[in-house]
Amino acid sequence: MIEILEFLKELSANNNREWFNANKDRYLRIKTKIEAFTQELITLIAEFEPHAEYLTPADCLYRIYRDTRFSTDKTPYKTHIGIYINPRGGKKSEYCGYYIHIEPGNCLVGGGAWFPEAPLLKEYRKEIYDNSDEYIEIIRNPDFEKYYRPYWQEPLKTSPKGFPKDWPHIDLLKPRSFVYAAPISDKQFAAPGLKKRLRELFLILKPYNDFFNFTLEEHPEFAVRTPRQRK
Repeated sequence: MIEILEFLKELSANNNREWFNANKDRYLRIKTKIEAFTQELITLIAEFEPHAEYLTPADCLYRIYRDTRFSTDKTPYKTHIGIYINPRGGKKSEYCGYYIHIEPGNCLVGGGAWFPEAPLLKEYRKEIYDNSDEYIEIIRNPDFEKYYRPYWQEPLKTSPKGFPKDWPHIDLLKPRSFVYAAPISDKQFAAPGLKKRLRELFLILKPYNDFFNFTLEEHPEFAVRTPRQRK
């Protein structure tokens, strides 16, 4: 993992085609290692998420090449590795899975519902509203609170339409994206016990994913879509 972090650090400082092409063989070696690591994580997650056994690394890995067509940032390469192990449908599925972000100084494990489309977002809010005790128990679980924090949620400034403004837990309904993430230091990410630590974090995250996946099971028409892209 140290080799991967070092490559990404150098790529961040030299994000251009000339440098990347000069280091293409090095990148291909790292890509092979990432694919093997992803397969190990798929096997690990399949122990408690049986559907994961049907996934391949190609179902879970994002390209390192950036889509710059609609972005003001024209740098050609991502400076992180994204792995999304979504047991039910792969990385394009709306079901909640397990995201591993590899980036020097910003490694993390995340999960939950990433910017769902409006109809599904409304259903998720309704599920939280109708089952607030269960939801609060999940996010207030001591192990969950120890590791996970809200991440990239972009909450509304006011209460969402269709819900009482004076509801005591109205802030729980404001996020546009119901994502939580657990940061991992570079030292921890490069340590020998990484897979054991990731397994622990995945299991802590699982009830949170399950809460949203239960709703999606009742609305399978929302199960696949084109994910929102970061700018």
